[in-house]
Amino acid sequence: MDIFNISTEEDFTQACLETFRYQYQNIEIYKKFVDYLNIQPSQIDNVEDIPFLPIEMFKNHRIIDQNKEAHFYFQSSGTTQMNLSKHWICDPKIYEESLYKSFEQFIGRPEDFVFLGLLPNYLERQNSSLVYMVDYLMKISSQPENGYFLYNHEDLLKQIQQLEQEQKKYIVFGVSFALLDFMDTLNQLNIKDFKIPNGIVIETGGMKGRKEEMTKDQLLQELQTGFGTEKIYSEYSMTELLSQAYSKGQNEYETPNWMRILIRNTEDPFSYVEEGRTGAINIIDLANKHSCAFIATQDLGRFDFDSDGNRKFQVLGRIDHSDIRGCSLLVS
Repeated sequence: MDIFNISTEEDFTQACLETFRYQYQNIEIYKKFVDYLNIQPSQIDNVEDIPFLPIEMFKNHRIIDQNKEAHFYFQSSGTTQMNLSKHWICDPKIYEESLYKSFEQFIGRPEDFVFLGLLPNYLERQNSSLVYMVDYLMKISSQPENGYFLYNHEDLLKQIQQLEQEQKKYIVFGVSFALLDFMDTLNQLNIKDFKIPNGIVIETGGMKGRKEEMTKDQLLQELQTGFGTEKIYSEYSMTELLSQAYSKGQNEYETPNWMRILIRNTEDPFSYVEEGRTGAINIIDLANKHSCAFIATQDLGRFDFDSDGNRKFQVLGRIDHSDIRGCSLLVS
């Protein structure tokens, strides 16, 4: 099944079951994990019954389709002393199609925007999936004003002012601490009533110890005030995924049709909580065909349905422990 043409719940369920059976047969680490749990794949006929691989496994194992060869890998951020996650990429075109289609669905056609990247800590290391994503969007956009800004906030300010003068649509893609640093520069320059009517700010999370920790709501409010805009967009993804969820404000994310968030019980990792209840985030990312599409993260969240029946979720922080029951033999 073409995952990018999923249109119904039945399509999604069928694609999940097909992907699960394929990955059980062809992803060695995932097969070991499922076998360790004493689960019979032939008895799995509901999405909620599929085992979710702990995200920590990407730090210690090469999770890859035995029928494919990796072109490169994405690596999580962190210090050189840390054991970093690696996500081996067999088919970059799947990632590119996933990021294009999800961006188009929630933000608009990339061709219609100038992209300004404020991703200093990601640009300063290699193998960042976020930098690959913004590079690709810039390539598709083909606008001469596209560019990255490390700590040169005054140059970014000049570019924004020029784009506003020309009334061009643009995206500021930034990590949280860098966007807050940009706000500090505006204050130092005594710039008042800064507004970006033609721009969209997309924050991608990430304080990295550079700023005092604050809640997501506090962050969005501060950025909203600083940029003089009604809402701040957010993007939610990670090294171990090939798809993105987007929020158009209020920390409420939506996923494309080939991606789904389930909220598991933090006391029982094999059960799920109801709408509105807080738990740990499990992610189905069917674009992860050649690694693992079913990942148990260490993020906390909850989901709700809006008045139109759309499923939305919030990210509420991190689990305060790293051990996940049922996988200790494999994580080591």
